[in-house]
Formats: sequence, structure tokens, C-alpha cells
Amino acid sequence: MGKGNGKTIAFLTLGCKLNYAETSTYERGFVEAGLQVVPWNQCADVYLVNTCSVTATSDAKSRNIVRKVLRVNPSAIVVVTGCSAQLRPGDYRGIPGVARVFGCGEKSLVVPETLGLISQYSSPDPDVQRKENPDGDVFAAWSSGERTRSFLKVQDGCNNFCAYCTVPYARGHSRNVPIAQCVENARKAAQQGVKEIVLTGVNTGDFGRSTGESFLDLLKALNEVEGIERLRISSIEPNLITEEIVDWIAGGTKFQPHFHIPLQTGTDEQLAAMGRRYDTALFASRIDYIRNAMQAPGKPLVFFGIDVMVGLPGETPQQFERTRAFLQERVRPAFIHVFPYSRRPGTPAWGMPGQVPEAVKKERVAILEELCRQLHDEFVEANHGIPERVLWESTQHDGFMEGYTGNYIRMRRPFEPGLCGQITDVTL
Repeated sequence: MGKGNGKTIAFLTLGCKLNYAETSTYERGFVEAGLQVVPWNQCADVYLVNTCSVTATSDAKSRNIVRKVLRVNPSAIVVVTGCSAQLRPGDYRGIPGVARVFGCGEKSLVVPETLGLISQYSSPDPDVQRKENPDGDVFAAWSSGERTRSFLKVQDGCNNFCAYCTVPYARGHSRNVPIAQCVENARKAAQQGVKEIVLTGVNTGDFGRSTGESFLDLLKALNEVEGIERLRISSIEPNLITEEIVDWIAGGTKFQPHFHIPLQTGTDEQLAAMGRRYDTALFASRIDYIRNAMQAPGKPLVFFGIDVMVGLPGETPQQFERTRAFLQERVRPAFIHVFPYSRRPGTPAWGMPGQVPEAVKKERVAILEELCRQLHDEFVEANHGIPERVLWESTQHDGFMEGYTGNYIRMRRPFEPGLCGQITDVTL
């Protein structure tokens, strides 16, 4: 049975797809060691909480979840990892009952040291236990447990240090998983019946910093993995998605007409103030290039998901209106992921003048969320009558099953078990 000794373990994950891929990788390690995975509210023997620190709310939610699982089972072994644990380890060590806090440079220690705690012995090297440098070797990860898709971690960390962001402090400098290991993990996912891979990273397009390999070479290698029928890039900076990459994808590959590209703000002065590495002209030109390369009459339109942050320091009503107009009149994405700016201690934006009141941020979020609904409805209508393919998911909702087209339109049909994990033709 191994070191797990038949104990039960529960996982709670906050934040991004990268966290979910990492938690899934921990889970496979614990299962191999003999632990049984149970829901968090079933009084597990061990809890692993993978935290997020993207906003102050994320930090607070992470701490609250740790306290909640300790109320469910005060005698449980609780270990904490993730970005909030890296940036604020003392907050978690100060919670009675937390057995171990793992920094982002200690991901490879999570499974063996937790197994050691279960067996009632600690790490033989206390200096290793206290190491919290997030710039070590990148922890390779991929998500499993779902038959349809897997989130494949290919990169970690970021060198940009945008004025509002804590991620480089939490996850360290940009580094990547070698292409050979990415391909091997994709093959493992395919062996489990996964049909779709979603590439994930903190700054995915910056792939190659630590191995000298190129992002395009990674895409080409993953495109050849047998059993994987669809590929997506979860997020890529506009200045890193080159014409060469777009041309190759458009030339007939497994990569779907779906791009998630962060904008953050639609004014050049704020982009510069926040340390972003592009302007609105470059952003718009990338959108135009992708559409021209990949769209044609009778073919699915490209789905663009755009990240936007409202209420950045100094954002005036006029600047917000320019951002709204840029989205509605120039970019016209299929989806807008709207965030209110959250002040993060230790970042340059924390002390910038012109902090926007929370009530104003809330109003601006609501305006862009309404615009998102409008643009998404228009995108779906514009695809009406076009042939597409849907990867059906195994979850049942009131007798129905759902799935996504290649260009990320959610479809619904009566549940049919034989279709789970299958790709079928549809007309939108």
C-alpha cells in the first residue's frame, strides 16, 4: 500500500489553471502512495490547500479555507502550498493545526514530505524544509481525472514585473518545462483517454527561457502527439504571439480557433504606467492578423477571450470610456474576463496616486460584464449555420450533457453516455 497507510486525503484548489494542473499532479502522487481521495467535507485525514494570491480577496479566501477544513477535522494533517503560501507563509504557519507550508520552490517536496508527516517523521534536512526560493527547477504538471481535456503546464514564473502584479514574487522568474517532458506528459494524458490539451503557464508565450527551446517548436511537437485531437493555448501575451506562430497554426493543425489574450487596459498611457510591453495599436494588429489568417466564409469565427482590469491607479472616467470603446468598436472579443484592480502590498502600483474607489470599480466591472454578454451573444449568432465539432463532457446536468466547439461555444444535448469524451459534428 505504501506510505499512505490507507489514509484519506482531500484537495482544495483556488486560482488559475496552473494551480489545478499542479494539484492534479500532487493527487496522482498521493494515490500511487496508497491514499484515498475524498471530498473535503468527509473529514479527511489529510488536506492539501493550493492557495492563490492574485488579489487580496484571494489571500483571504485561501486562509478561510484552511480554517474551514480544520473545523471539519481538527486532528487532520493540513499542508498548504501555492502563491499565497509563498508570499505570506507566516499567515499560514500562524494558524493552529497547519502542519507544513510549502513555498513555490518546494513543489517537488509536497508529496514526499507530506507522506513523511503521515508516517510521523519529518524531513531529514531542516534547511531544505525552510527553503522558499521560487526560482528553482520548474515543477512539471498536468491535470487528470477528466476524460475530455487536460491542462498541461509548460512554463512557470514571469520576468515582466508589471506594476500591479505579485506573480513574479510568488512564482519567480520565467522558466520552462523541456519540450521532451511536455510531450511525455501529453502522451500520458492521451493514454488516459484525454482528447484535448490546454497549454498553461504564467507567461506561456515566454517558453524557452531555461532550455533555449522555442514556443513554436513546442507547439509543433505537441501537435504530433497521437491520441490528442485538439490543442489550445490558455493565455498568451499579445507581443509574444508572432505572425510565424499564427501562420503555422492557421496552416492546418490541431490548435483550435480560440485565443485568450490579456489586454488589461485600453489606453496607451496606462499600459505604459503599468509596465505592459505593448500598446493598443500592437494589440489590435495582432487580433486583425489572427482573424485574417484563420477566418474565411463558411468557417468558424475565432473566439477571443480578453482579460481587462478596471480601476487601475489613475484610471479616469475618460480613460475607462476609451477602454470600453476599444473593446466594443475595435477588438470585439467573444468574451471579456473583467477584474477590479486589487492593491497588493510590495508592488509599485500600491503607492501610485489616483487610487480608484471600490464603488467606482464595481460600477465599471458591471458595465464591461454587460458588454461581455452583448458581444458573446453576437459572436454565437454570427456563427449560426456554420459546421463545427464538439467535444462532449461526461458531467450530466438535469439529463443533459455539454461540450465546447473548437471555437469555444458551449453546446448542450440530451445526455448519452456513449458520447462522453467523443468529438461529433454539429451545425451551430
